[in-house]
Amino acid sequence: MKTLLDLVLPARCGGCARPGTGWCGECAAELARGPVRVRPRTDPGVPCWAVGPYAGPAGRAVVAAKEHGRRDLAGPLGLAMATVLAGLRALDRPLVLVPAPTRAVAARRRGGDPVARAAGVAAGWLIDCRTVTLLRMGRGVRDSVGLRTHERAHNLRGRIMVIRHGADMAGIPANAEVVLVDDVLTTGATAAESVRVLSRIGARPRAVLVTCAA
Repeated sequence: MKTLLDLVLPARCGGCARPGTGWCGECAAELARGPVRVRPRTDPGVPCWAVGPYAGPAGRAVVAAKEHGRRDLAGPLGLAMATVLAGLRALDRPLVLVPAPTRAVAARRRGGDPVARAAGVAAGWLIDCRTVTLLRMGRGVRDSVGLRTHERAHNLRGRIMVIRHGADMAGIPANAEVVLVDDVLTTGATAAESVRVLSRIGARPRAVLVTCAA
């Protein structure tokens, strides 16, 4: 059956479109090269890291996952995130991954949240690590495509909200390392506002990790 499906809908690598596989070894090796330090125009006040640049397999995989329904890419993207996190975390402390919020209309159109999906895979690879959904987008947030840096910041100001009342309510241990995770870091507006809101409830992230940086 799989052979028949491959003939009708041939599998293509989500990172380079090579036929015959959903994720090829070369793209996997590219994502395993190590994290890239990112310094966005809007500084969230914590270190920002990317698995890879947007102009490469990481960026193409993000687009495929978000716009073309490639849920299978949560596996390799989550593993790449876990590899980076394993090198950055303190092993004597629990690790909590908080997915950055997404617009509800976008999540419905995509059949879920690709960021949360990849974060869940990443947590599954790591010891004493879990994901906690703490943030949501309020009403009135526009699509950020085409917006300038100050327009993105204004678009999000006061519109990222907490789902729970605080870190203690979410069951986050006091000594936990919190990392905000997202798919793309462009200007840093979403990261900055998310870090601000998380800090207000006692869950200040140690870092921001994204799949790729533009």
